Amino acid sequence: MSKTIKIAGVPEHFNLPWHLCIENGEFEDYGIDLQWTDVPEGTGKMCQMLRDGETDIAVILTEGIVKDIVAGNPSKIVQVYVKSPLIWGIHVAAASQYQKLSDLKDTKAAISRLGSGSHLMSFVNAENQHWDTSQLQFEIVNTIDGAVEALTSGKADYFMWERFMTQPLVDNGTFRRIADCPTLWPCFVIAVRNEVLENDPEIIDQILEIINTTTEEFKMIPSIDRTLASKYDQKLEDIQQWLALTQWSQQKLDVKTLEKIQNRLLTLKIIEKKLPFEAIVK
Repeated sequence: MSKTIKIAGVPEHFNLPWHLCIENGEFEDYGIDLQWTDVPEGTGKMCQMLRDGETDIAVILTEGIVKDIVAGNPSKIVQVYVKSPLIWGIHVAAASQYQKLSDLKDTKAAISRLGSGSHLMSFVNAENQHWDTSQLQFEIVNTIDGAVEALTSGKADYFMWERFMTQPLVDNGTFRRIADCPTLWPCFVIAVRNEVLENDPEIIDQILEIINTTTEEFKMIPSIDRTLASKYDQKLEDIQQWLALTQWSQQKLDVKTLEKIQNRLLTLKIIEKKLPFEAIVK
């Protein structure tokens, strides 16, 4: 009798290891029916799915899930998934009058949803630039297609998104990238609903063991760069650069890193209080 576990993540190159494991039947071998849902809306939507029990596991942006657990999401971070920072590109419409980052002060950011990475990182960027974060304005666009529409029509002025995923839009002249803004922490973690952690701890351990074996060897898979480039509509040299910058992880989130993230979110007034390590990390 196989056990169904629902998992959600963004339809991006970071998550190819999960799809390879599912396609190769590696979870099935252990009696686990792992059902993947692509969530192009990103972290804000996945936080909601965890809260509503629509997913059991989420591969999710670190700052987004930390914020939501502090706000009451009944889940915990079980592991870091990608330990390298996420490099956020700051994009404007190709024909936009904005030429440099300072031109974007007091303009409107397109974000996928409130509490998503594109929302939280606009605060981080504003603070880096010494802008008044209380003056930030947002247009909710849900997905990258929504951002294209909002920037092109002038409903929003700029959009922050992972730079390699947006590279095709820069290449084809839809967007212009005017700056990069890397996160100061590991970008993706694996979060699991508390109920699932209590009821099926051994299944979660098994899932982590399988994915970790794959991510450890992922870069050594023959022609993985070509596979990624064709699957995610990327130029081979861009994918090779991305692979060189990206490091998966098989480790827990450590106390010091969580402290750094919570301190930064507190400074930005994104969270109102800090929680102890045990309340956030399993």
